Amino acid sequence: MEVIRSKEFTAAKAWGARDIANMNGITTRLHWTDQPYQWHVNDGEEVFVVLDGRVEMHYRDSDGAGLTILEVGDIFFADVGTVHVAKPIGAARILVVETQGSV
Repeated sequence: MEVIRSKEFTAAKAWGARDIANMNGITTRLHWTDQPYQWHVNDGEEVFVVLDGRVEMHYRDSDGAGLTILEVGDIFFADVGTVHVAKPIGAARILVVETQGSV
């Protein structure tokens, strides 16, 4: 049993993470960042939850391109093949659930 105070988590560098769980190859990680990630496609599906801060999520899929602002509590689901990049607006804390070793 463990309680994690996500608002207290920081990392030494952007997108630094704290591993929370690995359940049969599906990882749950808490990230801290104040810098954009990179355009990428995950090896599988990804669940991206904003716990603190705001994030611009840019994406491209079979329906075209888009941009949405994610607020605290918002969840972004990237299906297989969704190209996306997260760009925090200031510092943000994000919970990511994805296949182990995914980009």
